[in-house]
Amino acid sequence: MTEPSPDRQSSRRWAALIFIAMAQLMSALDATIVNIALPSAQRDLGFSDANRQWVITAYTLAFAALVLLGGRIADYLGRRRAFLIGLVGFAVASAVGGAAVNLGMLTGARALQGCFAALLAPTTLSLLAVMFTEPKERGKAFGVYGAIAGSGAAIGLLLGGVLAEYLNWRWCLYVNVPISAVAFTGAAILLPADRPAQRHRLDVPGALLAAAGLVSLVYGCNQAVDRGWSSGIVIGLLAASAVLLTVFVFVQSRVAEPLLPLHIVRERNRGGSYLAMGLALAGMLGLFLFLTYYFQIVLEYSPVKTGLAFLPLTLAVQLGAAGIALRFLPRVPPRTIMVPGLLAASGAMVLLANLGPGSGYVSLVLPAELLLGVGLGCVFVPAISTATQSVDPRDAGIASAVANASQQTGSSIGTALLNTIAASATAGYLADHAQQQADGTPPVAALVHGYAVAAAWGAGILATAAILTALLVNAPAPARAAERERSPQSS
Repeated sequence: MTEPSPDRQSSRRWAALIFIAMAQLMSALDATIVNIALPSAQRDLGFSDANRQWVITAYTLAFAALVLLGGRIADYLGRRRAFLIGLVGFAVASAVGGAAVNLGMLTGARALQGCFAALLAPTTLSLLAVMFTEPKERGKAFGVYGAIAGSGAAIGLLLGGVLAEYLNWRWCLYVNVPISAVAFTGAAILLPADRPAQRHRLDVPGALLAAAGLVSLVYGCNQAVDRGWSSGIVIGLLAASAVLLTVFVFVQSRVAEPLLPLHIVRERNRGGSYLAMGLALAGMLGLFLFLTYYFQIVLEYSPVKTGLAFLPLTLAVQLGAAGIALRFLPRVPPRTIMVPGLLAASGAMVLLANLGPGSGYVSLVLPAELLLGVGLGCVFVPAISTATQSVDPRDAGIASAVANASQQTGSSIGTALLNTIAASATAGYLADHAQQQADGTPPVAALVHGYAVAAAWGAGILATAAILTALLVNAPAPARAAERERSPQSS
């Protein structure tokens, strides 16, 4: 049987990228698509305000707990097989969630979604890492991925608003079924079969320690939103996470076949890229949280209008990823794109730190969204490319899983931290001004003050990320790195 020509192989790769991108979009937007629909689901199923957080938390906890294991499973099963299994499982979980008759069924389905997202997300990224190795092609492929990673949350808010307002909240879950079906069909036809890594044992103790440590970290950050960082429960969870993850690292340094080979995170460029992605998500997801409240409470936008208000941010991410990072990445060192991108994102947060009750969307929020989107688009493409470059194909899944874990952890910590800061600043404003509305809710001035203070902290997080990226990431331009790898072979 003859091998396909190089041109045909290349065209199949680019066609497969379409379906890989669909799967990545599905898992990215699912972190936020339910948020806007949550009030409708709560009225329909009749669960309390105290329990509604579990619809969101079930997904993030399951994702965080299993993402490292999901990456290693992809290496064991083979990326094509793991990708197809992830798509089917995610579709089934989504259908169950859409048909939920009570909170328990909905929460269980969301947890199941998180489990399959933990398999699907690292598999998606590892497929790109091994399919696109030539610098120019790799830049284009990761430009697509970076644009989706950076804008998936905003797209989820927009799509969630449209589905909740014009159809039904259940379609925020049902929508994944046709997307999965199309992606499965295309991937089954176009993705080449790959031979799984020949490993004899899975590191079960490592998997349990990583899962427990990440769950404790994410859950502790979630609890900090309501209880505060000084709560005994929050401190206990964060301390437990530190202990569990420390033991995890110790175990990984001792076992013969570790879940996470430590050389993956010890390499400075890869570790710096993981850190940049985590801190970028910490700033961005916090922005989504308080801007969503600002649009709906202060500006009194409908769910659809709220989603549309985030649309410029999505388009700006595409511009930063495809128009800037994609064009320059093959020819320049990654940090020369990442550092300015993080500084631009920090500048956007500085703009939002000037938010006031009378601030207009066009005059202040829109410029901040555009600056933030372009900046983050310039971060995700080179960071993801650098984090998965020069990885042994046998470890591509776990290297990709660490990238997803860094994003998940960063978004959880950032959302909790900035939300807590906003709430504390609002409470301090009320204490200083002795204001309270008749219904017991804070006045608009106090709420907006809290959002502005949180934005200032977000600016600091992103500026810190820029400094650390400048210090840690020193990889050469991808094209030059490829020449260095080829030169010993040609000599």
